[in-house]
Amino acid sequence: MLNDPRSHGLWEKTAPRAPQTEPLRQSLTADVAVIGGGYTGLSAALHLAQAGACVHLLEAVEIGFGGSGRNVGLINAGMWVMPQDLPGELGPVYGERLLQMLGDAPAVVKHLIARHDIACELRTNGTLHCAVGRKGLQEIEERTRQWRKRGAPVELLDAGETARRVGTQAYAGALLDRRAGTLQPLAYARGLADAVLRQGGYIHTGSPVIEVEHRDARWVVTTPQGQVTAAWIVVGTDAYGQGPWEKVRNEQVHLPYFNLATAPLAPELRKQILPDGEGVWDTRTVLSSFRMDQSGRLVFGSVGALSKTGAAIHKNWAKRALRKLFPGLAHVEFEHEWFGKIGMTGNALPRFHSYGPQAIGFSGYNGRGIAPGTVFGRALADHILGTISEAELPLARTDLMPAAFRSLKETGYEVGAQFAHMVDMRI
Repeated sequence: MLNDPRSHGLWEKTAPRAPQTEPLRQSLTADVAVIGGGYTGLSAALHLAQAGACVHLLEAVEIGFGGSGRNVGLINAGMWVMPQDLPGELGPVYGERLLQMLGDAPAVVKHLIARHDIACELRTNGTLHCAVGRKGLQEIEERTRQWRKRGAPVELLDAGETARRVGTQAYAGALLDRRAGTLQPLAYARGLADAVLRQGGYIHTGSPVIEVEHRDARWVVTTPQGQVTAAWIVVGTDAYGQGPWEKVRNEQVHLPYFNLATAPLAPELRKQILPDGEGVWDTRTVLSSFRMDQSGRLVFGSVGALSKTGAAIHKNWAKRALRKLFPGLAHVEFEHEWFGKIGMTGNALPRFHSYGPQAIGFSGYNGRGIAPGTVFGRALADHILGTISEAELPLARTDLMPAAFRSLKETGYEVGAQFAHMVDMRI
């Protein structure tokens, strides 16, 4: 990925090779032009190709270059917003519909992986949302209550069971979500791309869109070396949008997030730390997350960018935090480091937008891209294929609105994370 070890880190080192693709160098016609080679675009392209549509996907850099290749790899159900708050934010119809879709989304991911034989280190043992202190425990108690009221297979664990599952006594309890799991995120993206090609779709990497025009009831999508003329456009660029789709990026405030990965741990440590293989994140405002990869590396992350002054501050904090959590890792070094950005919307919920006649897309995943991106891509394909109407989509159409004070907020995220990591001697 542009020969930058800090962009995709461990995932680039351990993912299967990407399928062979090339830039678009001709003028083509298609039923659908998909913009963006992340989970949303790839899922839309896959479901369209499976149905026999002629689909060409245009990716500015490489498959999984954005958040799809940099994230922690947690397959979560739902969003950050408490379940019962969604109907209040979105109305009873869309709130309930989105809750149902996102609750079922991890199962859709697992089904696609099985159907298309995607090698992506899938683990289905669930995730643990770990409580820091009494306030954190109250948060996960309420979140558990709300999900269980909806029949979700979640469980509230006490401090003792949490310690057994995580390998530390740092937490007051945890919410175990059995719907969830972990995977190798870049491997999943590349596996989806391979499935698109095997189903008859086309993928053009190194093909940033520089212009779009609606002409004679069709879209003309122009890249530096070619064009695609299509009846429909699917926009799946999200936080990494550029060119005509920079407006999607500008609707979101970027939250920087980094990950560090150890060398493979010794067998005795692997038996103590996350022995059942769940993914973990905690309830702190400047949160931490960690999980094991297939080879026993501990992947540990938090808010912040590994650049300028933040590089030393965040890595030094991570070493201290890891020693506090797991004293047995006091002398274990990090072998990989990488960081990216999470697109945050004002209400921490995704958006559905129309960019003109038959040009549509979802965006704003707020750090929950794997499962939502997969099911939203499928929903876009279903709508284009005529299986569902726009009124049956999981979100109502909203207008693009630039985020207020975006640059100031983004600076505040990084400054706040650096301050928190400088003064925090605990985890």
